[in-house]
Amino acid sequence: MSEDLVSTLASRLARIDHRISSADRERLEQVAGQSLRSIEHGLVAAIDPDRQLAAARQASGAAEPGEDDVAKARAEMLAEAVRPFAANPELRGLLVDVQRTFEQAIDEISTDEVTRAEFAVDARARAADTIASFRQFLADHKDEITALQVLYSRPYAKRLTHRDVKELAETIGHPPHRWTPERLWEAYETLDASKVRGSAGTVLTNIVSLVRFALGLDDELVPFPEHVEERFEAWLQQQAGAGRSFTDEQLEWLRLIRDHLAASLSIEPRELLDAPVQPARGPGPGPRAVRSRPR
Repeated sequence: MSEDLVSTLASRLARIDHRISSADRERLEQVAGQSLRSIEHGLVAAIDPDRQLAAARQASGAAEPGEDDVAKARAEMLAEAVRPFAANPELRGLLVDVQRTFEQAIDEISTDEVTRAEFAVDARARAADTIASFRQFLADHKDEITALQVLYSRPYAKRLTHRDVKELAETIGHPPHRWTPERLWEAYETLDASKVRGSAGTVLTNIVSLVRFALGLDDELVPFPEHVEERFEAWLQQQAGAGRSFTDEQLEWLRLIRDHLAASLSIEPRELLDAPVQPARGPGPGPRAVRSRPR
């Protein structure tokens, strides 16, 4: 076991721990018998030269252990650090499964080959099955997943947060469905491209558009940032009609808020204090802390 491999393993584990949901973290820690952070710290400690030297001193009893003593201590520390994985195939499998929910491998080397040609009707049938399954999933879990509770309620029972949407994205990405916003968006486009604008891209909030369209709340499937843009422009027109105007600096600041809402659904007062452009004094009301709720 090399130090480079252990270092890479520690980095990947830290990245997984940072991106997974609390539910997935609990599953992993239950299988591992300890926290992911504890395993990560063990990996990092095993490649620390100072710790290796200290272990060699303790094992050999010498103040200045030889290279062989240090090498032996290093090997033992590395083996112990990776033991949680080496001795636990269930943990290894679960880590791979969880990682697949938020990572997509892109092969830039292999050459694509046509392995099967089929009629468009088959693609439409698969898309219809995907959409039907997605709608059934929404109906079956509307009382269990916070984002669905909010989107099903009329009027909205609470504010929809970025965390709620992330939880929904992680849930639909799990087996057996392994849905991604891109896949669902493509399925709707295959069924009726006239009702679909743009693409899901990598914007997490587009899941809100997918759910609203699936529930029949919107006539078109439109990227969420476009919804926010349309509402923002309508609001500016309302302000102009009421005789209110904004300076260029204020407009720039408002557009920064608009973009933040498009990506994160809401903005808190403390985030306004961190804005790169502060509101300028001028005619009309200054911008307030706002939040964007799906219509």
